Amino acid sequence: MGRAFELRKGRKMKRWSAMAKTFTRIGKDIVMAIKEGGPNPEANSRLRAVMQNAKAANMPKDNVERAIKKATDKDTADYKEVLFEGYAPHGIAILLETATDNNNRTVANIRAAFNKNDGNLGTSGSVVFMFDHVCNFTLKKEDITTDLEELELELIDFDVEEVFDDEDGIIIYAPFEQFGSLQSYFEENNIEILSSGFERIPTSTVKLNDEQKADVEKLLEKLEEDDDVNSVYHSMEN
Repeated sequence: MGRAFELRKGRKMKRWSAMAKTFTRIGKDIVMAIKEGGPNPEANSRLRAVMQNAKAANMPKDNVERAIKKATDKDTADYKEVLFEGYAPHGIAILLETATDNNNRTVANIRAAFNKNDGNLGTSGSVVFMFDHVCNFTLKKEDITTDLEELELELIDFDVEEVFDDEDGIIIYAPFEQFGSLQSYFEENNIEILSSGFERIPTSTVKLNDEQKADVEKLLEKLEEDDDVNSVYHSMEN
């Protein structure tokens, strides 16, 4: 299996321990999608994808409706998506995706987390090149009528990088730029998209001993606790 499969396997262990954080992130995604393209999912592909993710995460209907109402309120501030880059102890590269309505607060909190945990907040461009930006789709297994090798061949024009079977569904990974084309392809071919999203996959990883890993995990956990942080990526081997 490839890098995406290994990364996904490592993350699934703690995925559901952050359920509340997942709902917060999806709520922000709903607000940003509606402000960008309007409240009609049929005419807003980004919102359509977010609603699929809300369903896949079992996000309560009340939470979804609250996020939609918030997005249509003119007084609701826009969230700005900002990347942060830096290093954890032992030379581990860290890339953060954030969504914030107060950049000064976010910068201050992230800088403090790095400083207090022996890390260094870097400048723009310092580590982003060490990660491939990819999109992913989880498809309903029953809608796939071919084996995975044939499916991969069918999707060759979309530069699909990995296709594998997972307990959640059939997983597809492709370059970030192919998201819209793949979303349209699956919808036109009546293949249900259970969830979709974007990830940053390290081009190479660094193996650490248990003591060194613990040093890095302290910083990662602190960053993941921040409400403005959507995703934390790193180059430490799982």
